Amino acid sequence: MTDDTMTPATGFPVHRARGPFNAAFFSAMGPYLERSLRQHKRRVFAELPSTVVELGPGVGANLPYLRPGATLVAIEPNRPMHRRLRAAAERHGVHLDLRDRRAERTGLPGAGVDTVISSLVLCTVDDPVAVLAEVRRILRPGGTFRFVEHVAAPAGTATRVVQRVLRRPWAWTFEGCSCERDLAGLLRAAGFARVDLRPYRLHTPFVPFNTQIAGIAHAAGGSGG
Repeated sequence: MTDDTMTPATGFPVHRARGPFNAAFFSAMGPYLERSLRQHKRRVFAELPSTVVELGPGVGANLPYLRPGATLVAIEPNRPMHRRLRAAAERHGVHLDLRDRRAERTGLPGAGVDTVISSLVLCTVDDPVAVLAEVRRILRPGGTFRFVEHVAAPAGTATRVVQRVLRRPWAWTFEGCSCERDLAGLLRAAGFARVDLRPYRLHTPFVPFNTQIAGIAHAAGGSGG
């Protein structure tokens, strides 16, 4: 017997302690994290359309970037996040279409989405290559994937050493989060027509989290292609 339960709609394992812990942690730390990330989010989440798909919205950190009356299609398999996400959407005047699904298999129709967003999510998914393929599948021609993610530090740096040392306890605590993924490389290899990204560094006590990228990937077939 384990401490994991299975989300019935998806088969996604949610640890009985970690799921509620992460929901509480990101609710409590949300304002602090937002101050650190705000300038980057404002750039890549500017002028979002009236309907947005978000991978792993958690407790709703990105709701302020949606216009009041917009619709958020939320792909969120962590059920302990759902109550807080619903409450946050109501506070911000955003219509919430909550899907208890994994990012690898959203269940959305192909080529029907203008914009997909994510923040601090691709580090946690089981198969980031499959997730990026799913994003490309659901984006309409010329659609955009807008992201703010933390990534592996350059090899040989002190931050990379810390990431390597802490990788197991970090992943266990934060629902499988890997602090050693080359997400920039994966994005560039994912088949988008163009990927514009900017690396940057935060200065927080959460050292494995401090190396980040933010940008926009453009699906083929529109002005971005």
